[in-house]
Amino acid sequence: MSTQPIGIFDSGIGGTSIFKEIHELLPHENTIYLADSKNAPYGNKSQDEILQLSIKNTELLLHRNCKLIVVACNTATTNAIDYLRLNYGVPIIGIEPAIKPAALNTKTKAIGILATKGTLSSALFHKTTDLYKRDIAVIEQVGDGIVPLIEAGKTDTIEMKALLERYLKPMVAANIDYLVLGCTHYPYLIPMLSNLLPKEVTIIDSGRAVAKQTKSVLEQYGLFNTTSVTAKNHFYTNTNTEVLRHILDNNHAIVEVLDF
Repeated sequence: MSTQPIGIFDSGIGGTSIFKEIHELLPHENTIYLADSKNAPYGNKSQDEILQLSIKNTELLLHRNCKLIVVACNTATTNAIDYLRLNYGVPIIGIEPAIKPAALNTKTKAIGILATKGTLSSALFHKTTDLYKRDIAVIEQVGDGIVPLIEAGKTDTIEMKALLERYLKPMVAANIDYLVLGCTHYPYLIPMLSNLLPKEVTIIDSGRAVAKQTKSVLEQYGLFNTTSVTAKNHFYTNTNTEVLRHILDNNHAIVEVLDF
């Protein structure tokens, strides 16, 4: 048994979509979440910048005795996870766009991927895409401007709708039947995306898969918290807490500002 927390970090509040899946599946696990909103988005930074930010976040979580770390950021995963796994002694779980299920299940032989520039340009992303794309069309779209709007609490706005309409247009024209969300901020857009896309299009993200993998790794290493005490969920942000508090909608969350 281990009552030590699971550490989760992201370039802002988007990874809370991963936290919610983990908390739902593992309600007794304590968590510490870092929202590096001051440096969001990671997607338009260089690989070295992303690596240094990921190292900073990982070491901060390890300093707080985290037993496992979830890199709840597609861009950080694709650019830094190999280094983190080689250099730190706890299990580290990453997140990648759910290309495989989309590619294997498409009927129209066309899928869309909405992600950050940092994810779409990474070697890991191209390796994964090449494995599954075969005879299907993959329409990639960089979601410039989406993360800053979400970080500013402007998810359900005319400005966001206009952005998404522009980004989805070539995908709809290509007759996609799956839209893969390649950034942990993007699940908060699912209601708007569902309204903008044809009803035949299935939207998928990686949240549930990451939660299942977290459970599997805890089991593998004997790290489950088997107490029935209500979990403590600490959230730290290096900007203001307003948007983070709103998006968490309670969850017994302790939300604080931390300079990191």
